Amino acid sequence: MKGLIRLDEVIVQLKQLFDKASALAGLSFAELATQVGMSVPNDLRRNKGWVGQLLESALGASAGSQALQDFPELGVELKTIPLDANGKPLETTFVCTTPLVDVHQLTWETSNVRNKLQCVLWIPIDGRREVPLAERCIGTAFLWQPSAQQEAQLRADWQEHMDKIALGEVESITAHQGEVLQLRPKAANSRVLTEAIGANGEIIQTLPRGFYLKTQFTSQIIRETFGLPDPATVYE
Repeated sequence: MKGLIRLDEVIVQLKQLFDKASALAGLSFAELATQVGMSVPNDLRRNKGWVGQLLESALGASAGSQALQDFPELGVELKTIPLDANGKPLETTFVCTTPLVDVHQLTWETSNVRNKLQCVLWIPIDGRREVPLAERCIGTAFLWQPSAQQEAQLRADWQEHMDKIALGEVESITAHQGEVLQLRPKAANSRVLTEAIGANGEIIQTLPRGFYLKTQFTSQIIRETFGLPDPATVYE
């Protein structure tokens, strides 16, 4: 009985979160910033995470920088996705950092990538550089869970990257590898280093790495959600 009550509570809270996110559609960054008491920077070059912080503040995300979903009590991750005028993602989407040592016992089922992507509240945003940041608007939020095919793609890429890390090949991994999920450096600057497995099994110092969703994958999600045509078939 307690389990059923808890499930009912989660469903109600999930609907409340979705309704709250949906109500943001059409607001400019300046309007929302005023509502939550934040100031709008001139641009995002030195404030890359500002839009995410703005929406986290507006929606009450509680995880902060912890390795949890942004709404851990609901199992929901919040992700913004900047789009161009045609609804095409303008950049890859950061998922989470990855461990580079003690990786042999890690599995996809218990990985933070799977944990983060099991249920995502996507919020499209106006990413056009020619529009002043304060005037850019928030789009229509939607909830997404990976299909069986999408999870299989994510899992295959994750496994390939983790195998290379375990074999001491982290330095050879490039952003071109992976069908839908890439691994690349994630650090504030080149002086930020962490431990990793070297080619001979020794511990080396390298840049932290993060997993990112490739734009062709998020573009597919956007097209399927909003019924947009596939660019590859528009001119056929």
